Amino acid sequence: MSEKYNEIPMAGNIVEPGNAMKYKTGGWRAQRPIHTDETCLWVKNGTCGLCWIYCPDNSVKLTEKDGKYIYEFDLEYCKGCGICA
Repeated sequence: MSEKYNEIPMAGNIVEPGNAMKYKTGGWRAQRPIHTDETCLWVKNGTCGLCWIYCPDNSVKLTEKDGKYIYEFDLEYCKGCGICA
């Protein structure tokens, strides 16, 4: 007799969510992100933020410097995937 879908054991369980903060994975990086004001749309007109939205490691942080908000990279966790570029 075949099992019903709700009788099949679950797979791919996340047993300890949020554990990425324990592991500083920046040492895996092959490329390093560099923020340039000349090409950043956030600096130019306060729009965009795609680097922050799409970073899979949450390594892009919005910080305030000299009364302006800019994006910075947390190199302890950035793996250098290049999605932010």
